[in-house]
Amino acid sequence: MKFEEKVAIVTGAGQGIGFEICRRLALEGALVILNDIDENLTQAAANTINEDGINKCIPFAGDAGDAIFIQNMVDETVERFGKIDIVIANAGITLFGDFFTYSPESFSRVLQVNLGGTFFLVQAAANQMRKQLTGGSLLFTSSVTGHQAHKDLAVYGMTKAALEMLAKNLVIEVSKYKINVNTIAPGATVTERTLKDPDYEKTWSQLTPMGRPATVTDIANAALFFVSNDAKHITGQSLIVDGGWTCISPSPF
Repeated sequence: MKFEEKVAIVTGAGQGIGFEICRRLALEGALVILNDIDENLTQAAANTINEDGINKCIPFAGDAGDAIFIQNMVDETVERFGKIDIVIANAGITLFGDFFTYSPESFSRVLQVNLGGTFFLVQAAANQMRKQLTGGSLLFTSSVTGHQAHKDLAVYGMTKAALEMLAKNLVIEVSKYKINVNTIAPGATVTERTLKDPDYEKTWSQLTPMGRPATVTDIANAALFFVSNDAKHITGQSLIVDGGWTCISPSPF
């Protein structure tokens, strides 16, 4: 029970990687605030985790790109549980689009969620963590597209690269409060969303040196390490979990 009595917030966790991270944290003893923008999905995800007899997952639906909502979520977590130990800023959106015609509306929304949502979540959480005097762990979900160019993902890739720089910069700001901050960068991963493409798993199995895309368990393993006590002296780092794809970077297009 590595996370016994820890309090964690995970955004973008109604399904996929975020859901698996929440499930694993709860199994390891943490009290988990599970956030997603879809209220029904948020409630269903928490119910699924709690059905295993864990009863440590609390749904908190809302827009993780909205700074006011973010502050309310942090405040209510502290009011209910007295502290925050772990924050995983996993919420993000992918709006594909050709560079030459990409709209200002799409640009603004991707930056609002991927960058603004992450920044203001960890700002609110870090302000609480430094009051606690016991430190904490911050983790961002980046992407291999922050390391390698990918067609029609200029804005998304730009935001993911920026998250990794944010983690490095925050080392200056939060280390003296015993807070570490890191980033994971998943590659192709099998989730409910990606499996809407019937060829996804076959395509990425051929393109990935390890012979398959990642599972949500692969990504959750990395995430749980970074927010555990085993990683307390690791900060400002990014870990790519992609089966070797970024080493050779073949394109699916």
